[in-house]
Amino acid sequence: MPTRKAEAEWKGNLMAGAGQISLGSGAFSGSYDWRARSGDGAGTNPEELIAGAHAGCFTMALTATLGANNFTPTRIHTSAKVHLEKQESGFVIPKIELETEAEIPGLDNEAFQGFAAYAKANCPVSKALAGTEIVLTAKLV
Repeated sequence: MPTRKAEAEWKGNLMAGAGQISLGSGAFSGSYDWRARSGDGAGTNPEELIAGAHAGCFTMALTATLGANNFTPTRIHTSAKVHLEKQESGFVIPKIELETEAEIPGLDNEAFQGFAAYAKANCPVSKALAGTEIVLTAKLV
């Protein structure tokens, strides 16, 4: 499997400075700064990028798990909320909330919950973020 990369460059101090994040694929390049990270800025931030990566990875893992069990989803939609908190030791990401909603013909809710829990535990991004509490809410529609 290939190794993926991204780059970031920062200029200035934390509060007034700004940076640029670029994905190696060229699919995204954008500005980031403290204002975006603390809530009122226009650019992106590392937590938002983690949220996108986790939502995408979980959704692909769930799709793979369903396929391995002979189910094909009509649709899966996942959102991720990454919490950034200031603690005594500094800033931490203590929790990520995954919310997924799926349409899967022929699948009952009990089996869906099991597949969703398996995907949460086994998606590579969840594994990389193992030190963070990951909460999953899964809804079959």
